[in-house]
Amino acid sequence: MSYRISQFADKCGVNKETIRYYEKKNLLQEPFRTDSGYRLYSDDEVKRVGFIKRMKELGFSLIEIYKLLGVVDKDEIRCQDMFEFVSKKEGEVRKQIDDLKRIENMLIDLKERCPDEKELHECPIIEVVTKY
Repeated sequence: MSYRISQFADKCGVNKETIRYYEKKNLLQEPFRTDSGYRLYSDDEVKRVGFIKRMKELGFSLIEIYKLLGVVDKDEIRCQDMFEFVSKKEGEVRKQIDDLKRIENMLIDLKERCPDEKELHECPIIEVVTKY
C-alpha cells in the first residue's frame, strides 16, 4: 500500500514536518514521487518511522538512531555491531540512573533539613544549596 504524506504522517502518529525533517536528516530515504510531485510512502516506511519513534522513547538521540539505521540498512555483520551499540547505550543509561539516584538522595537530604515551617524567614534548604 502507498500513502501520501498526510496519510503517512497520520498512520505513523507524527506530523508532516516530522516526516520532512526525518528525510532531511536521512533517517528516511527520499520517497518515490508521482508525476504530479506527490510523495508516496510504503508500509516499510511506516515500520521505519515506528522504529525511530520507539528508539526515541528509549532515549536514543536522532544521531544514534541514524547510526542504528545504518547498521540495519548496510552492515554485513549486523548482530555484532548492534550488540556493541546497545552495550554502549546500556552503560550510558546506567550512568544516568546513578546520577539520578545521587540527585534523589541529595533532594531527600535537603527535604529532611527543612522543618516544614512555612512562616520561617530563613530557609534551611536555601542555606545548604548556596554553600555548594
